[in-house]
Amino acid sequence: MTGRRKLILASQSPRRKELLAMTGIPFETASVEIDETFDPALTVEENVLAVSRKKAEAVQRALPEADASAVVLGSDTTVLLDGAALGKPGDSAHAFEMLLALQGRSHEVLTGFCLLHDGNAVLNYARTIVEFGVMTPAEITRYIEVMKPFDKAGAYGIQDPLLACFVTRIDGCYYNVVGLPVSKVYAALKPLFPLDADR
Repeated sequence: MTGRRKLILASQSPRRKELLAMTGIPFETASVEIDETFDPALTVEENVLAVSRKKAEAVQRALPEADASAVVLGSDTTVLLDGAALGKPGDSAHAFEMLLALQGRSHEVLTGFCLLHDGNAVLNYARTIVEFGVMTPAEITRYIEVMKPFDKAGAYGIQDPLLACFVTRIDGCYYNVVGLPVSKVYAALKPLFPLDADR
């Protein structure tokens, strides 16, 4: 086989890099700043897909001509509480407010992804239900001070020390909550990167 199809992750998130690496498919990373504001006229599902596509398209447009045939993967995660999307917290007070609202109940985590290749777009998303036990105000404050979860939707990372101690139930893909539904992404990538191909 001459030449290798290139996979590019449209993100600099260390968590997404680790998750995509689980597929065993070599990849590079690139990211372009985009407006990630949700469109109120769309559903949350439509929004995570739209933002994922915008991320992938922004990176695809910035690629050199030599990488025009690359596969670009964009992804977006949001936390849903009572149907309302919780984005990334602006500061410590905002993070405290979000985490306090999530205590002792369940919420949803949605991650959308978009694969761009050969003029095609493959879009999908995963939904996971997560339930927290109750953290005291002091425990919430300590978590925020130690882990600084300001780059995370819902103000938390399920894999984080301190926070992981309060996850009482999860229904769905764990990796989806971390930032990428690995099984669904791999299923979409597998036809493009067959195991018998020369990588």
